[in-house]
Amino acid sequence: MRWSRFYIPTLKEAPADAEVVSHKLLTRAGMIRKLTSGIYTYMPLGLRSITKASAIVREEMDKAGANEVSMPMVQPADLWQESGRWDFYGKELLRLKDRHNRDYCLGPTHEEVITDLVRGEVRSYRQLPMNLYQIQTKFRDEVRPRFGLMRGREFIMKDAYSFDKDQDGLDESYKAMYAAYNAIFTRMGLQFRPVEADSGSIGGSFSHEFMVLAETGEDTIVVCDSCSYAANVERAEILCSGEECDALETPMEEVSTPNVRTIEEVSGFLNAPATAFIKTLLFDADGEPVAVLVRGDRELNDVKLKNLIQADTLEMATPEQVREWTGAPVGFAGPVKLNIKRIYADNELRFATDWIVGANKADAHLQHVCLKRDVELTGYADLRVITENDVCPKCGKEISLTKGIEVGHVFKLGTKYSESLGCTFLDENGKDKVMLMGCYGIGVSRVVASCIEQNHDENGICFPPPLAPFEALVVNLDIKSDEVNDKVDEIYTFLKEQGIDVLVDDRKERPGVKFKDADLIGIPMQIVVGGRGLKNGILEAKDRRTGEKSELPVEGFAEAFKEWKEKVYAGWNIG
Repeated sequence: MRWSRFYIPTLKEAPADAEVVSHKLLTRAGMIRKLTSGIYTYMPLGLRSITKASAIVREEMDKAGANEVSMPMVQPADLWQESGRWDFYGKELLRLKDRHNRDYCLGPTHEEVITDLVRGEVRSYRQLPMNLYQIQTKFRDEVRPRFGLMRGREFIMKDAYSFDKDQDGLDESYKAMYAAYNAIFTRMGLQFRPVEADSGSIGGSFSHEFMVLAETGEDTIVVCDSCSYAANVERAEILCSGEECDALETPMEEVSTPNVRTIEEVSGFLNAPATAFIKTLLFDADGEPVAVLVRGDRELNDVKLKNLIQADTLEMATPEQVREWTGAPVGFAGPVKLNIKRIYADNELRFATDWIVGANKADAHLQHVCLKRDVELTGYADLRVITENDVCPKCGKEISLTKGIEVGHVFKLGTKYSESLGCTFLDENGKDKVMLMGCYGIGVSRVVASCIEQNHDENGICFPPPLAPFEALVVNLDIKSDEVNDKVDEIYTFLKEQGIDVLVDDRKERPGVKFKDADLIGIPMQIVVGGRGLKNGILEAKDRRTGEKSELPVEGFAEAFKEWKEKVYAGWNIG
């Protein structure tokens, strides 16, 4: 493949709306072009990388025993209504009508479609287990699409769905997909970590996210280096132990706190640390009030709360609701005599007392509050956000927080969809039973963007060989020289015979332009052929990842290249 015949419109500057590294470099390297908000055209270079990612995914899914299908992107509303997600999914589901005024949507996911397919075809336990997957374009109408391919509205995804007759079968299917995902991301040359995760809107009781480690990641993950524990902060458990406090003997006391509402303001006013306070947070959960108590210096993990109370929707109380439920304006809510039936406290509050809380009265707080004595709690639970000062919930050792980008997610769905959609089978005794399902997704286009977030420098992309649009770039520094052209053709033929994807830069450009573009598009192996080098009997080879340059002999190039290539690949730790 010759650069002069390949469409690679590189740019010197990134577009103004590009916020993250991958968006900037994908655009500058001529790999994507924006059509409209959150929707991109994959250019030839970009499509090659996505195709290579898809090939790795497909090979490992096939190896794990999954069968590939292709399902419609346009889905009828009645399936989503049958599962109960038509209204629950929210505005991210792009709804449309056909000429007969029937409702449809563009599929962001395919649980309903695959379940409908299987329920109409699979009737016996002898047909199970089954795992079907596809690699397809999806659409999710993000309220705020950003970061290029990282959070677009249209994206390429691999989604797989397993069907089993019992829990043991589901466990085995889950293990197989978990292992396949580890193989996929290892083969791609990515640094990643599987972490325990919340299942979100897909549902299910157990799941793992596969996170590409990158400083620019949107997600924070908790990692223990002493054991294998890793979790998304939404899911991360907090180890909380100690002796439960006895009831406080000091009576409550109301104190005047005029015009101070926040923990920081009240803390300064009363000259007390934030750790002496309880924050009372009020929520509207599916139309019902819920109060949550956390220590003054802590943050509530709303995902934990939502899972605890099994709420479909959870919103912070409005100022009007706060006044209705507490009799006070925002900033003075407290748990004592609070007119809310459900009051939950974080586990940490069980092991201390003598708190300062809002008095449910304007410009007033209460001191010397004892939860055991003064508050009718619904219960205690793990409700706060984990911090680096906490310890591993599995081994009790130190933890660290790092950033990651979610590229894969595996779920144990159980019967969430099979039950609502009537996906059943006849067991060994001829009895009708509901299938157990698993769901397994990989953001294929997101993998390429995440790879760039992890692998780049000030000059451009540093692709690992398995995801690079080409593995090698041969740079012709003198296209007017027959000797140089012949040597370039000879090297190109040799590399192709070695099974290596090769791009030849045969443009009529200055060497400086070619070198800058070579670094920008990130092809891992660069081989420079010029007249001066040939006279000296050498070719220059550059490892894009390290920037290290080597001299390979013209005579004996084949053996020298093979040794050099092994060194380049060894730096990636590719499985």
